[in-house]
Amino acid sequence: MDNMNGKPAKRKKFSHDTAGILTLLANGEMNVEELVPWSSNYTFLVKVHDSAQETLAIYKPSRGERPLWDFPTGTLARREVAAYLVSAALGWPNIPPSVLRDGPEGEGVVQLFIETVDDQQFFTLRDTHRDEMKRIAAFDALVNNTDRKGGHILLGQDGCIWCIDHGVTFHEYPKLRTVVWDFIEQPIPADLLKDICELQLRLMRADDPVTESLAGLLSRREFRALRQRVDELIKSGVYPSPPEDWPPVPWPPI
Repeated sequence: MDNMNGKPAKRKKFSHDTAGILTLLANGEMNVEELVPWSSNYTFLVKVHDSAQETLAIYKPSRGERPLWDFPTGTLARREVAAYLVSAALGWPNIPPSVLRDGPEGEGVVQLFIETVDDQQFFTLRDTHRDEMKRIAAFDALVNNTDRKGGHILLGQDGCIWCIDHGVTFHEYPKLRTVVWDFIEQPIPADLLKDICELQLRLMRADDPVTESLAGLLSRREFRALRQRVDELIKSGVYPSPPEDWPPVPWPPI
């Protein structure tokens, strides 16, 4: 929209309104700013905007995904969005708002870009943010994260701990691989268990918005496996131990 002088109205940087951010990410016009060079898959920094607002985001098109032997080709973007939906349902951990949409390189995940503090990642944050690491460890067990590197846990300039890169999650077979093994066999905090129990109830209802959304992103087997992991974590009440038949730590660890 133009202002009264005939010049384009200046767009505001988007505020921390999650519903509004999701709407902007899903419907705004997308312009590629640059290719992110350090990603293993094609990843773009984009600007998403409408007539009044704009934000930077990360865009990962499905057709730019590197094929993996154990995950169906072209599904990683959907898993990223599924991970965000589970985190939003739980209320933790902090994953940037993410949507699945069409873009310049086809369908992919578009995720809010978070300004982070340089040189801060899991191995520098683990001792000062123990409660947040407990949330992340429980979340990774639920979504069966097979690639939780230290560099996927970051300190935002807003002071929050943020988690990124959830493309290799929700496999139907146990594949938990993470650097966050700090709480092996320790009790899961009661408040986290309460949230997981509420998620369990939601996943049992076919008409729940979370269930409906996940059903469109995951296979039936993957969704059943998610429900089983939720049930097992509630029943045990403790953090899992590293698997004996699967490398428990990703490489490289950062």
